[in-house]
Amino acid sequence: MAYNNADYDFKGCVAVVTGGNGGIGAAISERLARAGAQVVCWDLKANPASPFRQEEVDITDPASTDAAVQRLLADTGRIDFLVNNAGYAGSTVPLDEYDVAEWHRIVNVNLLGVFHTCRSVVPAMRVAGSGRIVNIASLAGKEGTPNASAYSAAKAGVLALTKSLGKELAHAGVLVNALAPAAVKTSLLEQMSPAHVQNMINKSPMARLGTVDEVAEMVAWLCSGSCTFNTGAVFDLSGGRATY
Repeated sequence: MAYNNADYDFKGCVAVVTGGNGGIGAAISERLARAGAQVVCWDLKANPASPFRQEEVDITDPASTDAAVQRLLADTGRIDFLVNNAGYAGSTVPLDEYDVAEWHRIVNVNLLGVFHTCRSVVPAMRVAGSGRIVNIASLAGKEGTPNASAYSAAKAGVLALTKSLGKELAHAGVLVNALAPAAVKTSLLEQMSPAHVQNMINKSPMARLGTVDEVAEMVAWLCSGSCTFNTGAVFDLSGGRATY
């Protein structure tokens, strides 16, 4: 039996995707745009080759996210979707061997960055009485990955933030959900040893890596009108690896 992807109509919607120019972010941007959304990529450096609107935004700086929101609202008058995808993995070393500054940087990007973007965007969604926020977390935030304490802790924080904000906005017409992917096939894996990548594959009951398109499809559903009674929820994308 052949299974077809769902069709969505996001015409007239404005979508902000942080880290939207590479890997998972690029797939999310393309999927939302294919459904008709106007996609705006927030990244530290603009990509002139991208087909999407570029905004140079430092998500670790709340003044930068505030300014980006004001520019976008002035131009479009709306922000319908916020996809918090930007992240920084950092080193993989035992906790007591971490450089303190790098540990802080990992948390600053992965957790405080999500706080800053949500803090800047939520007021506009409250006024509109509608919106979708999708936070790209990680299975590391649920399981705790050895030698990745900062990344695991930050992503666990994103999951808790999602649950908290989802409850806060439950009557505002704004849904807030998170994805917790296991290993996804991106260029990042090229920086890892084949043995390490194979170990990640071995942990999956499906015995494979996830794809960026599979992540993008879940994001599209969470942004769509088909998702109406899910907020503050965490959706696994793990090939059956997640156990809770």
